[in-house]
Amino acid sequence: MPHKMLKLSTLAILVAGASQASAAVYDIQQVNENSTLVDQPYPVQSDRALTYVSTGIESSGSDASCFTTDCTNNTYKVTGQALRGSQGKPLEETVAYNANEQHVNDESSLWNYCSYNLGYESCKDWAKREFFGVGYTDEQEWEQPGLGGLQKKSAAWVKGYSSNSQGLVDGTPVTTFASDSSKYDGSQKGNLGNFDGSAEESIDSTVNGVVGDFVYGITSSALFKNDHGKPRAFDKRGFVNVGGNDIALDPVAAASPLVSNMGQTQANAGILFNDQLLVVGSSAYSPSFYGKDGNGNLRQDEDKLPNVEDILNTGTPTLDFNRFKTCATDSSTNLYANWECQFSTFANEAAFWLVDANGDVKPGSISTGSGDKRDGLAVIDRDNEDLSFQASAKSVALVNGLPLAAGYSTSNVRDDFYAMQAAYFKADNAGLTSWTRTFVPGLSIKPGDDRDFTYTIANAVNNQSMIVGDAKGNGEKPLRAYVYKIGDSNAQFLDKLVPNLFFKDSNSHASAVNNHDQVVGWVDTTNGTKVERKHRAFTYIAGDAQGVWVASKKAWLLDDLINDGKQDSKANKYRIINATGINDAGVISATALYCESGYDNTSQNSYCGGGNEVEKYVSVKLVPKNTDATIQPREKQDDEPVKRSGGSLGILALTALGFIGFRRRK
Repeated sequence: MPHKMLKLSTLAILVAGASQASAAVYDIQQVNENSTLVDQPYPVQSDRALTYVSTGIESSGSDASCFTTDCTNNTYKVTGQALRGSQGKPLEETVAYNANEQHVNDESSLWNYCSYNLGYESCKDWAKREFFGVGYTDEQEWEQPGLGGLQKKSAAWVKGYSSNSQGLVDGTPVTTFASDSSKYDGSQKGNLGNFDGSAEESIDSTVNGVVGDFVYGITSSALFKNDHGKPRAFDKRGFVNVGGNDIALDPVAAASPLVSNMGQTQANAGILFNDQLLVVGSSAYSPSFYGKDGNGNLRQDEDKLPNVEDILNTGTPTLDFNRFKTCATDSSTNLYANWECQFSTFANEAAFWLVDANGDVKPGSISTGSGDKRDGLAVIDRDNEDLSFQASAKSVALVNGLPLAAGYSTSNVRDDFYAMQAAYFKADNAGLTSWTRTFVPGLSIKPGDDRDFTYTIANAVNNQSMIVGDAKGNGEKPLRAYVYKIGDSNAQFLDKLVPNLFFKDSNSHASAVNNHDQVVGWVDTTNGTKVERKHRAFTYIAGDAQGVWVASKKAWLLDDLINDGKQDSKANKYRIINATGINDAGVISATALYCESGYDNTSQNSYCGGGNEVEKYVSVKLVPKNTDATIQPREKQDDEPVKRSGGSLGILALTALGFIGFRRRK
């Protein structure tokens, strides 16, 4: 498809004055809030408020740009998620926090992750919140835990579980195959037992996209109950809903009973391809806690199984690694009779599923190889038994009629250690029987403690072969957003391209890019050290200057582009903290802080109700205006408020560096 040019008359006025002017380019529309999580039972009743976050925006197809057409009444759907507390291990990530060693399984390992990768003085509090839940009672966390948290997920076998994540389309909950016991078709389904109460009350889910009549995302299994405990059939699976059919996306390589029954999959992004939904993501192909290394030797990592006392604060029932190994090695093992199997970790490959309107599925691998090897590497690093092969496709577009996917794969850095690196995958033919993998240049990971990056990821790709993503600095070094056009010599970092907004050592995340090369994401707006920083959503024009695009290679905070300078206006009730998707009409999905009475002034960090009113996290849609308007940019208010009743970014900002697959589509 030829490169289209957005005719943004309003945006042209905005940028004509370079950094001296701003304009009300977007109207903000809040998405409905209809999650049923608030009605479900939960041990903690003191604070049942939900956090609403967006995950993406429906494609606009061939519709005209909203900058030239009135889109006030547009019907583009916003996908999202309602959260009740912390997740502990985000459902959206192939491996938690992109930490390939897969050791994040208790409070101590959460603290270690935060301390090494984020360096916050508040890591102890963050680890407790992610483990025991939001609003836990300090010093009595076992007796009075908070909302959500990893501890509850880990203890579900013994204590049951109540959902804390629900997938939404325009604020309406989406039901998946996981709520129907007849849709579980693993070879050991007879060992699962029956649902432990209402299936919907134990399922976690998120919706990642809407394409035509197709809805797709990720769901956990419901919790079952049998004579041994309360198992899940699997930790997470991709799903597709179409035409009344609720479909499970099973592992592509069913190499063993553990993989075929309990292996995880993820549906990250999708497009229409030959009148079918092509959805891409990741698929487990081998256990990663016990398997073969590059020399063909069996290796095991006992740290992938938590200590029972760290999960239950008691020594019974026990967790034993020898029993854990049988989950992987003995095909006669009842996978749902051993608590250990619930903690299974996997090596994952990039994968796709073609789904037609009747719900028929054709799966396939994007990685090359089979058995114990993918893309030339064994399941487990021969020198580091805690590192395994990991790959995932996080976005897909059509280029010259064939799919181009982007995400990450594993490289063996100078034959020293496995590392997750940003990559793109080109389909070699229309049958999708083979793909060519290429690492994004300029993001190489080097051996040694002083290396630049820990991991790199491509989050989105468009039909102009533009890729956007992030590179996580080693240790406390920042997360840095980049753009890359296939064929260029290297990726380019936004802190180098637009340093006035992306200041030195700021964290930033590029979520999505549309087919006009307009990028959205978030960037730090405060520069404190060893503390949680506030961040705000941005947009960046990555394409070459053409016609009215007099502002190519420039970026703005979306807060400035919705501001009309009026304290009592609708726009002053919101501060946009993360942009997650953008379609070709220019409509953006985002997550915002919301002050019901309106912020005290129009500055970037204004109080809400004098600092006494609770701010909410809400999902919003930003719609371009096709009328000219001149407004004032928000004041920075450098002496930012320190008293914020509900404005802590704990749920979003603190997990953001591990959340960097979030989000990826155009």
